[in-house]
Amino acid sequence: MLISAPPDGDAALTDACGEDPGAICEAVYDATGSEGWAKAADWFIGRPLTIFVIVAVAWIVARLARRAIRRGVRRLIVSNREAAAWALQRVGVETTDATVTDPRREGRVAAVTTVLASTVSVGVWLIALIMILGEFSVDLAPLIAGAGIAGVALGFGAQSLVKDCITGLFMLIEDQYGIGDDVDLGEAVGTVDRITLRTTVLRSPDGTRWHVPNGEVVRVGNRSASWQVAMLDIVVGPGADLELVSRLVTETATRVVESEEFAADVLEAPELLGVESITAEGVTERLRVKTRPGAQFAIQRALREAIKQALDEAGVPPPRPPMVPPPTPAS
Repeated sequence: MLISAPPDGDAALTDACGEDPGAICEAVYDATGSEGWAKAADWFIGRPLTIFVIVAVAWIVARLARRAIRRGVRRLIVSNREAAAWALQRVGVETTDATVTDPRREGRVAAVTTVLASTVSVGVWLIALIMILGEFSVDLAPLIAGAGIAGVALGFGAQSLVKDCITGLFMLIEDQYGIGDDVDLGEAVGTVDRITLRTTVLRSPDGTRWHVPNGEVVRVGNRSASWQVAMLDIVVGPGADLELVSRLVTETATRVVESEEFAADVLEAPELLGVESITAEGVTERLRVKTRPGAQFAIQRALREAIKQALDEAGVPPPRPPMVPPPTPAS
């Protein structure tokens, strides 16, 4: 089967401007009929102009994407009250009670926005780079194939790293904990020193510094979120007057939490829950005080000391020592 050759004009245009001729190259060739002028116009005007357009579009897309991500993350993270305040402020309405500034929330917005915006920007500029290389007639097939193989290899080799980063991102979005919070992450318990997308750094009460990969965190116990509870179990002897004990515990706890030292840290009045357990050693009554985060430990210590002193002064019998079985006689 014979294939007819293209016309001479089309062949010359293909030689001058390539199989996919640019508008400027084709226009110059049509105007001058010179292959040299067409190539020069393509190299010094057409391709630089195309590259400029690619760079400009990539810059605009990256900027719009960052703005959209920033707004989306802010709407996802901020509270309804803050969103209402910002909406009113944008239309010129002054707000007072509705305006709530949470530095920790602002830090989360900044961190998540930076990560997502950087990822999107890298993707946009990578596509722009590939398009620019195409303008210089670079064969992109081997490059794309090599990048795909490298991506697959990296994906298999860095599964734990990807898992850590994704988990860290959701931890920031959901505000599971922040710097300065007292948290329980399983084996590691302590105060949060630093948070990154990959790891969380804790400082335990004995000074040990724990580095916990975010992907290994199965559960989170945050002891610094919103409010905490100071819980005490008061054990007295089996023959103690429970009515007297309840009155003494309630009066003493009220006096302690209303003192100048702790009044600002107590959110609700002490609540005596009643008898928690009865054993041969004694009777246990439970006291509960709702406090601000981090204040429960100092209040617990003060309550223990004051209640112990009040019970001793009132002559309340202490619990019996635990019964120890007699030793087994040697055979």
